[in-house]
Amino acid sequence: MRTPSSVLRRLLATALAAALPLAGVLVATPAEAKRVDQSWTVPASAWITLRGHGFGHGHGMSQYGAHGAARQGLSAREILAFYYPGTTVGSVGGTIAVLVSRDTTDDVVVHARPGLKVRVLGTGEVLTLPDNGATRWRLQVDRTGATGLAYLRDRWRKLRALPGPAEFHAGGAPVTLVTPSGDTAYRGRLRSAAPSGGGRARDTVNVVALETYLRGVVPLEVPASWHPAAVQAQAVAARTYAAYERAHPRASHYQVCDTTSCQVYGGASAEHPASDAAVRATRGTALLADGRPAFTQFSSSSGGWTSAGSVPYLTSQEDPYDGWSGNPVHDWSLRVTDARLEAAYPRIGDLRSLRITEREGGGEWGGRVWRLTLTGSRGSVTVNGDDLRRALGLRSSWFTFAVSRR
Repeated sequence: MRTPSSVLRRLLATALAAALPLAGVLVATPAEAKRVDQSWTVPASAWITLRGHGFGHGHGMSQYGAHGAARQGLSAREILAFYYPGTTVGSVGGTIAVLVSRDTTDDVVVHARPGLKVRVLGTGEVLTLPDNGATRWRLQVDRTGATGLAYLRDRWRKLRALPGPAEFHAGGAPVTLVTPSGDTAYRGRLRSAAPSGGGRARDTVNVVALETYLRGVVPLEVPASWHPAAVQAQAVAARTYAAYERAHPRASHYQVCDTTSCQVYGGASAEHPASDAAVRATRGTALLADGRPAFTQFSSSSGGWTSAGSVPYLTSQEDPYDGWSGNPVHDWSLRVTDARLEAAYPRIGDLRSLRITEREGGGEWGGRVWRLTLTGSRGSVTVNGDDLRRALGLRSSWFTFAVSRR
């Protein structure tokens, strides 16, 4: 039986107002980031083993931690209160405009289906597309900048020119988009959108109701088979994050992307009944900061200690829920050669030493790496932990080294 959204909001408000003080949970702030002096001499021809914790930036909710908390009996309201302390509860709705990054073409091509329509954005004119044996329909900008509407029936044939940008929709039914990497079904509208600056370039943008959008987000962010409380917590965090992005749009013609740079979205093709139930159970519920949607970042695993973010409610604190036995990324290791680091930072020459001088504070070894220096035969380079994470493909910036001869 799902929890009505009004009840969930009331329960969330109670938990968040109390901020869920937990015995044994330590809280730190960015001001507590500490200087350290941890160094390793690197011999010629060395193995360098990196041991670390967590997966992702560590801000806000740990997805594995949320599932671990749910396994211990915490509700969605308690999970959210722990990971976003100081936020309050409100509601959001409306639509959101999502960049479809998998469509790398300048046209919008969809499969023909009953009830397919085209709407001209500037005039509001709506055309019901004829049942003429077409298998696909296309919106494409010609050399003059006009939008052409065409259909495929043994070959592409132009139906008519449209007086401006347009979009496909089929009422509430999914429309299947054709992209270079395959077909994906989307609800809402598939728009041929012009980036600012003019020209013939177009992006495909899915304009869709926020609640419908979440049906394509939640099952790609966490397994739908996870504990319902964890999936509900993910639904609220994702809804809030989308509302925040909508208020701080990525571009003039869309508000949020569909990759891990924002949050993963796969349209109707990604929907799952169990995650749909979590979206319905939390319908409209969002976390607010100063009356506006909060910046509810989340990542796969905190590694046992969350990282302070750019806002007060993204705190650095011990996370007792992340280390359950089913979390494969709570701890990790990677072994590389000294040559791998020399290739990543060629100006140092032959690597001679590694030295970590600043960490975030909190957790084993002092927490996530903020500053480290690689010294070689030709010089030194100082980088932060995220720089090295990107260079080596590490799971997080929370790591230490062990060095041995090859």
